[in-house]
Amino acid sequence: MADNWGFNMFLKKPVLIVLIAVLLAGCASMTDSQRRTAQGTAAGTGIGAAAGAIIGVIAGDPALGAGIGAGVGTLGGYVWSSHMEKQRQQMEQVTEGTGIEVTQTPGNELKMNVPGDFSFDTGRADIKPEMRPVLNSLVAGMMSNSAAQARIIGHTDSTGTDAINNPLSVNRAASTRNYLVNQDIAANRIHIDGRGSYEPIASNDTMAGRAQNRRVEIYMFEVSQAQTPQSQYPQQHPVNYPPQPRYY
Repeated sequence: MADNWGFNMFLKKPVLIVLIAVLLAGCASMTDSQRRTAQGTAAGTGIGAAAGAIIGVIAGDPALGAGIGAGVGTLGGYVWSSHMEKQRQQMEQVTEGTGIEVTQTPGNELKMNVPGDFSFDTGRADIKPEMRPVLNSLVAGMMSNSAAQARIIGHTDSTGTDAINNPLSVNRAASTRNYLVNQDIAANRIHIDGRGSYEPIASNDTMAGRAQNRRVEIYMFEVSQAQTPQSQYPQQHPVNYPPQPRYY
């Protein structure tokens, strides 16, 4: 058994050397968008799928690359596919000049940080009209990518008590989810949570700072077959009472 294992490893070494050479050569010829997609694939599904993505770019045949990547093997994790990269570009165009931040997280999620200027007034959970074009772009992306899901986290500023802010943050996330559901996105593809005023990103001493803290963070992600995100992010529901403390 040990001899067979060693022999198999001996056979695999030339394959790995060739694979690494292909990766290096492919990265050198990629555009920034293609490189971002390949790097995200590497983080989410392992070196095999990343190699497939690069080979697909070189060959001009994404299907070929996907087949090669699947043959080499995947490890699970969020996937930064060409769909996700296209969505990032579309979200950046929609939010240009608005102050809404659009980023790719280290975990291959597309994060949109929507501050109070575009999301909610103080003490309110109904979304502002200014937020709708952003959500419409998210809807379009999720409709074109059946593997995509969304996670929405509501936040408040420090105005009011925890008894008000904690349920308000959940209700803000729920309002955002309801808008997406009303646009025909299945509710089980959207996961919500609320953090009250416990995770500020600016000082609550100024009006501008409070507007930044009064926000929703929307994460769009594409899952691999190995994941079951529904169990990772249990659904929350709008509430009118303070939840049990679980903030940090």
